[in-house]
Amino acid sequence: MYTIVGLGNPGGEYEDTRHNAGRIVLTEFLKTIGADEMKVTKKYNALTAEGKLKKEKIHVLFPETFMNKSGTSLKTLITSKKKAETLVVVHDDLDIALGVMKISFNRGSGGHRGVESIIRAIKTEGFVRIRIGISPVTPGGKVKKPKGEDKVDTFIIGAFSHKEMDVITKISKKVNDALVAFIQEGREHAMSHYNQ
Repeated sequence: MYTIVGLGNPGGEYEDTRHNAGRIVLTEFLKTIGADEMKVTKKYNALTAEGKLKKEKIHVLFPETFMNKSGTSLKTLITSKKKAETLVVVHDDLDIALGVMKISFNRGSGGHRGVESIIRAIKTEGFVRIRIGISPVTPGGKVKKPKGEDKVDTFIIGAFSHKEMDVITKISKKVNDALVAFIQEGREHAMSHYNQ
C-alpha cells in the first residue's frame, strides 16, 4: 500500500492558499485512482480516501491539523523505514519557482514545518517528497521569494491569483503522472523522468 499525503492547513479560509499547494495538486490524482470522495478519519485526524492503481492500493491523506503538526496523522500509519519508502509527501516550496516541481528522497525538511513534523513523527527522512514551487521569478528567471519571517508567513497563507491557479492546475497533471510513475515504475524512474 502507498500513502500519499497532501500538506496544507484545514478550513475553507486556507483552501486556495500557497501553503495548501500540496492538497490542491492532488485533486487530479484522486480521480486517477478512482477515489470519489474524502472522508474525515478520526484515527488519523485527517481527510482520507482510498483507491487503486492497477493492483496497488493507495491511501491519500490530507492532515486536518495545522501544518506544523502534520506528522500526527502519520504516527500510527508509517511505523517502519520500509513503510516510509512507500510514503510520498506533496507540499509547497518557497525555494522553487511557480510552475516547477521537484522530486526528492531522503532529504531534510529544508525549513518546511510540515515536513519537519513528519520527520519527527516517523523518525526517518527516508520518504519521497514532491515539492511544488510557489515563488515568483524575476524577468531573468531567478526565484524571487519574500524576505523576513512576517513577509514569508503573509505570502504563504495568501491565496493564489487566478493566473497562478492556472499554473498550479497544469502542474497537477505532471504531479499525477509522476505519482503514477513512482507507483508503477519505482522511485528512480519517477525522479529521472519528472525532475525539471
